[in-house]
Amino acid sequence: MRRLVLVATIVAGLAAGVRVHAADNLVLARFADYLESLRLQTGIPGLAAAIVGTTDIAWERGFGQQDIDRNIGALPYTPFHLDGLTQTVAASLVLRCMDQGRLSVDDRIDHFDPATTEGNATLRQILTHTFNGPVFSYRPQRYQSLAAVVQECEGVSFRTAVARTLDRFVMFDSVPGADAAQLTPPADGIGESWVERYRTALARLALPYAVDSRGRASRSQYAATSLRPGSGLISTVRDYARFDVALRAGTILRPSTLALAWTAPTDREGRTLPHGMGWFVQNYYGEKVIWQFGQGDNASSSLVVILPARSLTLVLLANSDGLSRSLGLENGDVTSSPFGKLFLGLFVR
Repeated sequence: MRRLVLVATIVAGLAAGVRVHAADNLVLARFADYLESLRLQTGIPGLAAAIVGTTDIAWERGFGQQDIDRNIGALPYTPFHLDGLTQTVAASLVLRCMDQGRLSVDDRIDHFDPATTEGNATLRQILTHTFNGPVFSYRPQRYQSLAAVVQECEGVSFRTAVARTLDRFVMFDSVPGADAAQLTPPADGIGESWVERYRTALARLALPYAVDSRGRASRSQYAATSLRPGSGLISTVRDYARFDVALRAGTILRPSTLALAWTAPTDREGRTLPHGMGWFVQNYYGEKVIWQFGQGDNASSSLVVILPARSLTLVLLANSDGLSRSLGLENGDVTSSPFGKLFLGLFVR
């Protein structure tokens, strides 16, 4: 905890007085220096980063190593586990079904999954991590019941729906679950060429590491072994950037639907809750910030921060849990992350 407080203090000092746009190469260079400093201080072995503009990546870079023993550096096309960022893809599939008139977000989840333990929860409640009240409680495991929703809507398994999304947006270094390479084609519409592509990507997957209190990294294991709506997707910052561009451009969802997803709900007293449908939603000095994070304990972590008004998105993927460990991000404040605070401090005036 002391180290994280120190990191946050350093970031605040570095960012003070720097308020510029992403096209400024000097600021991007400083941003890279700050990221590397944070990576070292939080003990992350390998980190890939990208800043995405309106139509393409504005800046990208790898830091550290995806494989320490073999001295292989992390790169923008290095595959990492996305963990909780998988929720953003799952939410987009469910909301696309709403766009097509096949469901309502106020439908009950047990209509699609009679065996669910979620009782009479609605799709909206699952997507926003809320319960009757509404009361917010961040529980990514609740998203697992959305697999049945996607399957009924799309007529294929959740994995196949995700695989089609990856193919549609040329996310060719992405894999719908670590076990996808073991599929026997044609498995639910997934052909041999796709499976071979998954095998190639997995051969370059960043190795997972546990990092102790002294910053020493040791090999560990990923907890997610298959794809679920709340975890398991594997991707790169370049591939996720393609998804982000398509999402903000209205290619995946109607702009009105995305605006609805990116609107924070309120409780009965009118207090704003922190999570929209698939993404966290908050304000930073009057500007809307959309974000999501992922964490695989002692193995991996991820962070995406979107500034809709500026058409800017930050994508960070790591092969330890240093991007999120002990930061309380599940409570809904991205500024509790020194990485998120750095990005906002530099790019929000």
